[in-house]
Amino acid sequence: MSARLYFDWNASAPLRDEARQAVLRALELTGNASSVHAEGRAARALIEAARTEVARLVGAEARNVTFTSGATEANTLALTPALETAGDKRRRDRLLVSAIEHPSVLCGGRFDAAAVEHIPVNGDGVVDLAALRRALARCERPLVSLMLANNETGVVQPVREAAEIVHAANGLLHVDAVQAPGRIGCDMAALGADLMTLSAHKLGGPQGAGALIRRSSVFGDIHIAEPLIKGGGQERATRAGTESVAAIAGLGAAALAAQQADAAHMAKLRDALEAGLKATTPEVVIFGEGALRLPNTTMFAVPGIKAETALIAFDLDGIAVSSGSACSSGKVQASHVLAAMGVSPALARGAVRVSLGRTSTAADVERFLGTWIKLSGSLLKERAGIAA
Repeated sequence: MSARLYFDWNASAPLRDEARQAVLRALELTGNASSVHAEGRAARALIEAARTEVARLVGAEARNVTFTSGATEANTLALTPALETAGDKRRRDRLLVSAIEHPSVLCGGRFDAAAVEHIPVNGDGVVDLAALRRALARCERPLVSLMLANNETGVVQPVREAAEIVHAANGLLHVDAVQAPGRIGCDMAALGADLMTLSAHKLGGPQGAGALIRRSSVFGDIHIAEPLIKGGGQERATRAGTESVAAIAGLGAAALAAQQADAAHMAKLRDALEAGLKATTPEVVIFGEGALRLPNTTMFAVPGIKAETALIAFDLDGIAVSSGSACSSGKVQASHVLAAMGVSPALARGAVRVSLGRTSTAADVERFLGTWIKLSGSLLKERAGIAA
């Protein structure tokens, strides 16, 4: 029997060897990183080394990196009215988020529901900058959250352009960049991001670690006046609780490794996969195809084929793919991303996401396409029989 083929890297990337070794070394330590003795200092050294690597990955200062339990916590920590800049303690009055954000952003974080507004996207899943500009005109001190690349379609957002619009309106920009490292650039200064979220397991680190990074913005240093988790003074009093040294060390090692991207390799494989889909199933729809996308991501559907059926068939043939976001307790359900793009519910129910990674090969793509030919042929015959 062939080894299983993993094509769900956007959900969780396989653990990098560098990260695994960093985690194992950290697990050998005994001390609490807040203790002043030698054991505590050893643990602290691992955390600060990881902080440096995470900061370097996004072009930030290490002092502005706050470690969290993952991206969801980091997003919630960032999305608060209590963001102070250069001593300005006035609260942010409104949160604007794109309609295709991760659920942890769509829910508005710590803003009141009435203060949250969703900004539409076009048919390719790209945020409508004109709509963003109009919404900002109704705000006094806004916070905007725009992901760098969508986790389902892979569509890359015009973050640099959005940042200019946001800053001109006296706003701050938060960027959920969890899908970017190792695939596309995510330098905070180049993007104009004021806050950025990362997740360890999306870039080859362990699950259970993430980071919120701040930069000195056009309005000065950003301070989160109301921490999400209160208690001790850990993480410069921004996130209380004893740090998970092993998970953080793994994140740091993955961040260092992710600085060496192999986008060209993944893009070549993705293009071959999509060409194969079109050749075997001309009626296939590739979502976001007209926009700039991550080099590793394809989300597609064929009218009449349901995602549940396709996922089960792929899994039985030893291939792991998904129907979109992996944040819904394993349920295959309608995609809010595709709905925001104006995709019909019938077609959206058939959406399958294939996400490749640094170790994916041409042989893997060929095997996937072979399974798809068998699967789609039988399902399309079944559809034709039902229609008759």
